[in-house]
Amino acid sequence: MTASLSARHLPPTPFLAVDAAIVERNLTGMADSAAARGLSLRPHAKTHKVVELAQRQIGLGAVGLTVATLGEAEVFAVSGVKDIFIAYPLWADEGKGARLRVLTENITLTVGIDTEEGARQLAATTAGAPVAVLVEVDSGHHRSGIAPADAGVLARAAADAGLDVRGVFTFPGHGYGPGNRGSAAEDEAQALAVAVKSLAEAGLAAEVVSGGSTPTAAAADASVLTEVRPGVYLFNDAQQLEMGTCGWGDIALWAVATAVSRSGQHVILDSGSKTLGADRPAWATGGGRLLDHPDARITALSEHHATVEFPAGAALPGLGELVRVVPNHVCAAVNLADELVVMVDGAVADTWRVAARGRNS
Repeated sequence: MTASLSARHLPPTPFLAVDAAIVERNLTGMADSAAARGLSLRPHAKTHKVVELAQRQIGLGAVGLTVATLGEAEVFAVSGVKDIFIAYPLWADEGKGARLRVLTENITLTVGIDTEEGARQLAATTAGAPVAVLVEVDSGHHRSGIAPADAGVLARAAADAGLDVRGVFTFPGHGYGPGNRGSAAEDEAQALAVAVKSLAEAGLAAEVVSGGSTPTAAAADASVLTEVRPGVYLFNDAQQLEMGTCGWGDIALWAVATAVSRSGQHVILDSGSKTLGADRPAWATGGGRLLDHPDARITALSEHHATVEFPAGAALPGLGELVRVVPNHVCAAVNLADELVVMVDGAVADTWRVAARGRNS
């Protein structure tokens, strides 16, 4: 068992644990960084899905939250968050339109749009409710988002349909990869600048110019952007580690697993894909990393098995020993857990319920 974990009073493995002190340091670090550059911080709560953490982010000066789904917005609205951006091009059918209207009774609500059809549908099903929108532009990730030069046409169509167009946003997701962070941040700024100009040509002002992921937040161009929306930063994960966004000491969440089998330099842990998630980018060196064994690699993940290869001659954990495993993508891992076990000085201090878990619609 690692020196920083005590087997006494711990839940059965596998479970997700967070170090409260590192979480707090990560939260304050990002808040201070954004404030120092004159940027608003609107953290993406899909990472943690925890009410207590959302409230702490607001307490540290966040202007509101970003979420991915209507269901997540409902959870955090009930918890008292008053300003929420659904950074997703919702197709607002009658049912979702009704839910959006209810939300606007208690919070300031903004929704992403990237097609004229989607904008008109949103306007029709939320008619009479104060729903604001941001036009999503593609800055290089090539997922959703309109071409930056076309943002004004879409914004004008949305405004003519009765929506309150507040600005533009993008997700520089192509920054996820070793060596990509700086160029993705540059792409983000260029795309948003073009989009702002396009809105102006359509007679609309961009009050909000929103971007920034965890990998690119530090390089976000404050001369163009008004706000950033990082999510992973409060926990970090193996992807951020291997990209160089964070160091080992910045990782605040891990799975606590038990070594259940071993052969040669291979060890099997009980934290499989149903604990860690299955994300593995092509550039990642494995299915996650071991916090106390940095040279080990997770070579395979099954539902309940993590196969770990240790270098020749390395000391292996003994059977029954506890091991701390850092998931590749912390957002996916958290969405698989009912609660997070809060650790202070290696001992259990609290639990946080993953309140927005599974709220995918």
